[in-house]
Amino acid sequence: MEVLVLFVVLLVLLALGVPVAFALFGAALATFAVADIPLIVAVQRMAAGISVFTLMAIPFFIFAGDLMYRAGIAERLVRVADAAFGRVRGGLGLVDVGASMMFGAVSGSAIASASAIGSTMVPLMDEKGYDRDYSVNVTVTAAIVGLLIPPSHNMIIYAAASGIGVSIGDLFLAGVVPGLMTGFMLMATAWLVARKRNLPRGHFPGWRAFTRAFLYAIPGLMTGVIIMGGILSGVFTPTESSAVAVIYTMLVGTLVYRNLGWRGTWEAAQQSVRTAAMVLFIIAAATAFGFALALLEVPAALAGLIGVMTDNPLMTLLVINIMLLLLGTFMDMAPLIVICTPIFLPVAMASGVDPVHFGIILMLNLGIGLVTPPVGSVLFVGSAVGKLPIADMVRTIWPFYLTLLAALVLVTYVPILSLWLPANF
Repeated sequence: MEVLVLFVVLLVLLALGVPVAFALFGAALATFAVADIPLIVAVQRMAAGISVFTLMAIPFFIFAGDLMYRAGIAERLVRVADAAFGRVRGGLGLVDVGASMMFGAVSGSAIASASAIGSTMVPLMDEKGYDRDYSVNVTVTAAIVGLLIPPSHNMIIYAAASGIGVSIGDLFLAGVVPGLMTGFMLMATAWLVARKRNLPRGHFPGWRAFTRAFLYAIPGLMTGVIIMGGILSGVFTPTESSAVAVIYTMLVGTLVYRNLGWRGTWEAAQQSVRTAAMVLFIIAAATAFGFALALLEVPAALAGLIGVMTDNPLMTLLVINIMLLLLGTFMDMAPLIVICTPIFLPVAMASGVDPVHFGIILMLNLGIGLVTPPVGSVLFVGSAVGKLPIADMVRTIWPFYLTLLAALVLVTYVPILSLWLPANF
């Protein structure tokens, strides 16, 4: 009865358009009331859910990403990618993916990447005669790579939700190879689609222009190097690295690029506070919901159900991936990480899956949900930036969906892609 109340209330509230955080908290409250558990427990679990030291990195990384956008780092990364890839057929599509990979390496946010790179690339591709749906499709799917290439605040959420002390540093390292692989696969897809549509070809500006663009971009690119170098060398922790990222970005934006003034910094701080508050409130509400799931032994029941369906580890991962893909179509990434990690991680570990490897599977799987209707937040950002209805985007985005699914299959069933770097560094 309590399980039925939990999920029915959640689905009804979501159907009524209630924000996800309030829907999760409302479902937990209703379940506690039916189960005769003091309602104060829900509030206590919310407070405990965000009273985690590692979560301090989330507002700092969000702030750093917003500062990078306002400091003009995205524009300089586009110039480097354009000099490198712009001369091939549909070269600006490859530029879009390359710039998103580099921006992901310094911001760690799919939404920030879609907004920053899209606002630069979509008008440029329009000017060069590219189809608008192609421009937006490349932008939104390439933004997913930022969830894998470190730093990624969603990996921090996963580490906190795992409850077994998964190393954030290992997660950051584990995302590098899958992130690069996914980015190059999207580049190949963008090139094939461009050839089929006979999209424009650019020109190589020369090694001198390429070198100049690369040198101008180095201060921005050094953000990711400093973060990972500091973590691996033990100079600072992953949480402390987020504060270092903010300080370094401020110095680069004000002293090197000179695009970041007091007004831009203040606007970035305001936007980051709103975004961080939203993310942390979702995490808090999802923690209360997850506590209700644990009390009702839903993870154990689901593990038993999957065990009845199959005892093959490969099939178990397939079932988990399908469930996550379905959930990702109607719920945002942060609450799903908090809810699904305690449910699916024990099942995956029982099948012999390393928790770091499962974290990368989860990042890519739920990242696909961000570009899948009806609740794909990155899809909405792309629609707003490109001024293109979502229906027009989805109609031609399927080659990029297939590419992301192929990358998910490789990440799922070739664990060395995720585990080689953490094992050797």
